[in-house]
Amino acid sequence: MKLFSLIKKFHNDESGAVTVDWVVLTAAIVGLGVVVMNVVGGSIETVAGEMATKIEATTVGYGN
Repeated sequence: MKLFSLIKKFHNDESGAVTVDWVVLTAAIVGLGVVVMNVVGGSIETVAGEMATKIEATTVGYGN
């Protein structure tokens, strides 16, 4: 009878379940971040290149 109660106690123990939830939630957030960067990444590079071109073409000095 003692073995049965130990098995039942082990089956009902939920410690550690929160850790699994957090791991799944964190993996989902990281995955979403990777997807967003893949979608937006090309546009960011294009805008950064255009800004660099405009900044390089700008002259700064006295009398302008």
